Amino acid sequence: MTTPRPRLRFAALACASALAAACGDADSPTAPSLDEVPQRPPGALRAGDLARADDVLPEDALAFALTMSPVPAPPPDPTNAWAENENAAEFGRALFHAESLSRSGDMSCATCHALDASLADDRDLGYGVADLERHTIALWNVAHQRWFFWDGRADSLWSQALAPLEDPLEHAFTRSEVARTIQGDPELRARYEAVFGDLPADFQDTERFPRYARPVPEYDRALVRARERAQERAGTEGGHGHANGRAFYHPHQRAWDRMTEEDQELVNEVFVRAGKSIAAFERRFTSIRSDFDVFVEGLRTGDDERLAALSPDARRGFELFVGKARCVSCHGGPLFTDLEFHDTRVPHVDGAREDDPGRSVGIARVLEAEFGVRTRWSDAREGDAVAKVEFLPRPGVDGHAHGFIPEFKTPSLRNVAETAPYMHNGAFETLEEVVEFYDTRANVRPSNAPGERILEPLGLTEEERSDLVAFLESLTDDYLDMGRVGPPER
Repeated sequence: MTTPRPRLRFAALACASALAAACGDADSPTAPSLDEVPQRPPGALRAGDLARADDVLPEDALAFALTMSPVPAPPPDPTNAWAENENAAEFGRALFHAESLSRSGDMSCATCHALDASLADDRDLGYGVADLERHTIALWNVAHQRWFFWDGRADSLWSQALAPLEDPLEHAFTRSEVARTIQGDPELRARYEAVFGDLPADFQDTERFPRYARPVPEYDRALVRARERAQERAGTEGGHGHANGRAFYHPHQRAWDRMTEEDQELVNEVFVRAGKSIAAFERRFTSIRSDFDVFVEGLRTGDDERLAALSPDARRGFELFVGKARCVSCHGGPLFTDLEFHDTRVPHVDGAREDDPGRSVGIARVLEAEFGVRTRWSDAREGDAVAKVEFLPRPGVDGHAHGFIPEFKTPSLRNVAETAPYMHNGAFETLEEVVEFYDTRANVRPSNAPGERILEPLGLTEEERSDLVAFLESLTDDYLDMGRVGPPER
């Protein structure tokens, strides 16, 4: 675990009207005036220096630029009937900031996705109630994603929101305690019932609803470690047997098995609704108004002042980004990501899992998910959200017989300058180190994925590396309206 680095932050934006205007018609090139949106000092160009788009960028780079801004509004999520419900979002906001939803009583979603750390945590590797094995992904524009977590093991934003709550290394909580906590907190209960009606049972009745009850999957990290300890004590692979055939009967599973199916269903209903409410809230984490976006507005409108928002070195960096450096191969579109998975052969770092299987196991988790988009908990079990799961390649079956492929999700580059360190394992501390890695391909990890196209060294000059970093820094827009995303007043 590393200590968070102190960083200068942009002040949170209090002008909700400006963001609301910016999030208007996603297909329209019209944007708020520069007076309406706080801007950092523009580049070296003066108004009047440039007048025509084709004078600013080469034709091929210009074509790319026009496809990479503006950021559209978050797409609808038919699998979450409350995705657009403002009362659900406010309930989710309260849950997002609730430290009571953790075994330690001091861990919330906002702990790892901090508002003052650009919705990340400044650490090389994440930390919940214990050390984690991957870097924390920032939540900017998260509602646009198709898969969630570095390995894509969740297929919706609402199912993703549930996993950390029960992860023994993150919140280390259980769904039964989520229901108990919501019912026992007057504010949370009022917010829940404003959306979903009366809570369906007395979750304070510990005879019916034992504390810390949840199904414990075979891959649960606490179960795996407990099994190992039990086997060590027993000196055999059998360990302590029980009716379900596991080597260790996890106390959370034992408590869950004591409950009737009807009461399990009541707990699951509240748990899922909590996840869907958190997802509704997280749709507010939008980043749409960087210097690059203002620049593209200038390309569309011929406005010299907006064209000047992107400095000359950042413009040169953009030409490299879509040209010689080939970054756009994986980081295209308004989100600067292809939403897919790749093995870029990032070097191993201490603390991260050395044999991290990445997407291979992520696919297996999606296919067996208790709360996936294909399950009865989804509000739409057909359409694109379901089709994407149906057509997933099966690890070990569809061209993956050679073993696991350590592929990880292509992250969005919006606000990338504010979310160091980088890569799924936090391998690089600065953008300069990231650019150097892709430029030289030094210290790449050996690959067991012959189907993955291995990137070749780029041969950039020092100036070109600097220009690329300048462009990446131009993607910063981490203003937040604290009146909509900060902790709700109690």
